[in-house]
Amino acid sequence: MDESAAQEDPPIGVRSWRTTSLWSPFLTALPITGASISVLDDGQRQSTVGTSDSLAAQLDELQFDLGEGPRWECLATGRPVLVPRFDEQSGAQWPMFDLAARELDVGALFAFPLHLGAAVVGVVDMYRSTPGKLDNAALVRATAIADGIALRAVRLAVAGADNEKALDTQRNPAMRREVHQATGMILFQLDTSATEAFSRLRAHAFSSGRSMLDVSRDVLARRLDFSELPEE
Repeated sequence: MDESAAQEDPPIGVRSWRTTSLWSPFLTALPITGASISVLDDGQRQSTVGTSDSLAAQLDELQFDLGEGPRWECLATGRPVLVPRFDEQSGAQWPMFDLAARELDVGALFAFPLHLGAAVVGVVDMYRSTPGKLDNAALVRATAIADGIALRAVRLAVAGADNEKALDTQRNPAMRREVHQATGMILFQLDTSATEAFSRLRAHAFSSGRSMLDVSRDVLARRLDFSELPEE
């Protein structure tokens, strides 16, 4: 197959091929078990454009719901965040995520930024089922692959956001359209900012022990009105 043809995006409906082509180079070239790829838009709303397996999806969802973890530090600093082992010393800066990760089959987690020029547009989260560091050669490879997929990841996120028929699945878990729509409804219910509406949604999900997606669906179905809730 011609290499340039292999890089060309197929139609929007062929979503599994598109997302696999993003994360599979990391699994091929690096000593990791799984990966997820997320993108932020201009409004700092996050979309997950692909995950390799259910555990990668779970780690992605945990960080999104809790608002903490290596991904968020990576986005803030624009540099890789490396956790070669989860133990009592591993994540004092992310206590809730660290505790949850140690209950899963996760030995190590590495977050690498997606750069377009000077801008950080997303993150690749990679996990290992056993503890262990990435050596210098692996760090260089991971950085190069992340740089190489950044533009395609952004294009995929934009295509997914515009495609109302795109279905979320376990391996392509979320353009998070429902979370963003629910945030908009809460904004009007509370007459507040988008940032505050999103924070209230996250706080309610955490305090009720539910995912943000589940709570968002209740908001969209008008089973839940934040104007009727006490302030979290």
